[in-house]
Amino acid sequence: MQWVNALLQGVLLGGLYALFACGLSLLFGVMRVVNLAHGDFAVLAAYLALAVITGIHLPLLWSPLVVAPLFGVVGYGVQRFVLQRSLDVSPLTTLLVTFGLSIVLQNAMLEGFSANSHSLPSGSLASGAFRLTPQLAVGHASLIVFGAAVVAIAVIQVFLSRTSTGRRIRAAADDPEAASLTGTNVRHVFGIAAAIAFASVALAGIAFGSYSSFDPGSGPQRLIFAFEAVVIGGVGSLWGTLLGGVILGVAQALGAQVDSGFGVLAGHLVFLAVLALRPNGLIQARLT
Repeated sequence: MQWVNALLQGVLLGGLYALFACGLSLLFGVMRVVNLAHGDFAVLAAYLALAVITGIHLPLLWSPLVVAPLFGVVGYGVQRFVLQRSLDVSPLTTLLVTFGLSIVLQNAMLEGFSANSHSLPSGSLASGAFRLTPQLAVGHASLIVFGAAVVAIAVIQVFLSRTSTGRRIRAAADDPEAASLTGTNVRHVFGIAAAIAFASVALAGIAFGSYSSFDPGSGPQRLIFAFEAVVIGGVGSLWGTLLGGVILGVAQALGAQVDSGFGVLAGHLVFLAVLALRPNGLIQARLT
């Protein structure tokens, strides 16, 4: 039963990794941008949620209604005024720019919030659980995060495939010059895609803050897990990020069941195995 419980917890943990990964996958699938500040923006979202919760006494479950739209605006601005200018130079420039953003964000959070660890006040969500059997339980918070990941990915996928703006984003991602000739404002639709990606990053940061403590240096490890989930599932595939996150979470949970120090390493080994055997990921699909 311990192994079954570890498997179940790994699947639910995969929902958190999928939330982290879908924004990263969307940015790369649309603009071919690898955002090295992705994890730091998630941590910044957790700090913003903490400020909202403690400042205006908003419940944790309602904080995304404030934080996600704000991050959407930030994402649009970052794309239009930072990423787009670096894209006009070269793809390599975007790596350097996002790396610089990562350093700036970490130091800004260090100055603004100190190096102390924080966590979001989750109240009964942290301890509440559905008891499936006497030995098997599903935490409320874990289930909500997994459900949020599924809903977020489904909504983004429907938006991209069923709306006129979504189709313009896909067209611009496939061929920016041809899309601009048809009247599409490529920079604007790229900004919308970045806004959606950053809103999903905000959800991931809030979920992470409800799971565990965070500090200004927590971002790079979140970036690694998100990157691994994207590569395992398939670059450019939103549903692939969910599959990749679940596989990574299960590998870590089962590895930790073998030895407490083997969990994270087991996830890295699975990532390397997929990278060696299927470099394009398990689901070979693109947003375009």
